[in-house]
Amino acid sequence: MAEPRSLISASIPQTPPGIIMPPADGSGTAVMMDPIEYTLRKRLPRKLPKRRNDVYVNMKTDFRAQLARCQKLLEGGGHGEICVHGLGLAINRAINIALQLQASSQGALQLAANTSTVELVDDIEPEDPDEAGEPMVRSRNNSAIHIKVFYPDPQ
Repeated sequence: MAEPRSLISASIPQTPPGIIMPPADGSGTAVMMDPIEYTLRKRLPRKLPKRRNDVYVNMKTDFRAQLARCQKLLEGGGHGEICVHGLGLAINRAINIALQLQASSQGALQLAANTSTVELVDDIEPEDPDEAGEPMVRSRNNSAIHIKVFYPDPQ
């Protein structure tokens, strides 16, 4: 039998990898879950009421297509303002789209940004429905940005 490489790693008790879930009933004991036996399903985030001038930015759609859609809404859509929404990883893309719109208008457009935190809900379902494991729900927070891109009122 081989010797352990370091005394530090040999003295620390090894725990199997897993997901520690807080109990749903609010009691003080946590539940250990094996990630192989459960599937994580992320629910869609709750969206604000969608208006014609709202643009929800994501990372799957091409950047140029999203930028062109915003330009079309501002120029040909009859809207004096649009609201660009980004969630999580798409925050940088939403900021880039707003800045590109402002740069292409030679500074005629103004920006007003608001940040928020959005609560997201995940379902954790057992792989085998015959097993005794029951589905669980986990909530987590994610950052969001809402950028108002508008033409200022002429005075």
